[in-house]
Amino acid sequence: MSGRSRLLTHGIAGIALVFGVATVAAGASVLAGRDTGYLVYRPLLIFNTVMGVAYAAAAVLIWRDVARGRLAAALILALNLAMLGFVVYLFRTSGVMAVDSVRAMVFRSAVWLVIFGALVWIGRRELSK
Repeated sequence: MSGRSRLLTHGIAGIALVFGVATVAAGASVLAGRDTGYLVYRPLLIFNTVMGVAYAAAAVLIWRDVARGRLAAALILALNLAMLGFVVYLFRTSGVMAVDSVRAMVFRSAVWLVIFGALVWIGRRELSK
């Protein structure tokens, strides 16, 4: 892997790690009783907190092996998109989901779409050399 690609990959891993740690910290604080100011759907909170650990694990994979990191990012993206679909469904059909939760899942999904896309781009760039 070229120096520039390695630097980009390590930057992406850093972003994934920070996002994972922030996700776990936010989830843990709400699980411990912090008031969010809006309705919290506990299964979504638990999912997001667990996914924060997965984000950090993916960051390690991205740092060490971009191919495995790309697979982890794809899996995380797929899980987040599936949960986003479920969250939107609950938001539209019942009163158990806050719009803030929908926005947060859109944000999480978008972050992992960018991470996955960047890793695919780096992989293709390296193959073309």
